[in-house]
Amino acid sequence: MYNVRVRDRVMIAHSFQGEVFGPAQRLHGATYVVDVSFERPELDPDGIVVDIGRAHAVLAESLQKIAFRNLDEMPEFAGVNTTTEFMARWIWQQIAEAVRDGRLGPHAGGLTGLAVELAESDVAWAGYRAPLG
Repeated sequence: MYNVRVRDRVMIAHSFQGEVFGPAQRLHGATYVVDVSFERPELDPDGIVVDIGRAHAVLAESLQKIAFRNLDEMPEFAGVNTTTEFMARWIWQQIAEAVRDGRLGPHAGGLTGLAVELAESDVAWAGYRAPLG
């Protein structure tokens, strides 16, 4: 299986509901380092997994929707704990939509897997991985 990974960062603010979150129930900020891995069993006709430039652009576009925002104030996240795990899946969905829409190029339909990992520090991270198709 071949893969290509791109990376970006995003700063957000949010709070959580539930005693399990302790002081994180209060409004706080997070800076995520976001890694997205694109996977396919065979290289495309150009000899690549995915166009890295387009992959970077699609990731940046996805993160721009939440950058420097208080997620608690965004209607699409109303009533949801925007945990690192939840946000990894949300970003996965944004990238998967770009694959389906053709924004990653004419051969991106051959991608079979996509993984998103968010590092909230150098010692803690979470991710979401699923097949495409």
